[in-house]
Amino acid sequence: MRCYCCSSLSYSHCCEPILLKQQTAGSPEALMRSRFTAYCLQKYQYIVDTYSENERAGITVEDIAQSASDTRWFALNINSTDTTAQIVEFTAFYYEKSKTGILHESSTFVLENSEWRYSTGIIHDNTGMIKIGRNDPCPCLSNKKFKQCCSRIR
Repeated sequence: MRCYCCSSLSYSHCCEPILLKQQTAGSPEALMRSRFTAYCLQKYQYIVDTYSENERAGITVEDIAQSASDTRWFALNINSTDTTAQIVEFTAFYYEKSKTGILHESSTFVLENSEWRYSTGIIHDNTGMIKIGRNDPCPCLSNKKFKQCCSRIR
């Protein structure tokens, strides 16, 4: 099975070992991908655990579960990675009720105790609800039409 993070690798060779804590994320991008996958699988404790210490203080599993309760994530695109500043810019696609949305963010990561952690993010102006046509290319970059790919998982 292809990984939820759209890396083109299988789940068992991509995010699963990180989510199962068999290995750590080796880069900010790997952590970003594993966090996206955790949202897809509703593994909210992992989300909390991968926040930086400063950000984690006010966040609970219940808060994340509540905010994600009507959201189903289905595609992630890494737009750019700045390894000097530890920033990953991405677009993530989701369904909320019967509508399609996009989250476009530049996320900053920090290294704490030899592990990457999510610190903060800047949400871009094009975030929000969007229209993807049935015959448009699927946002997961599968090279299929949307109607033949991710629109089926609504």
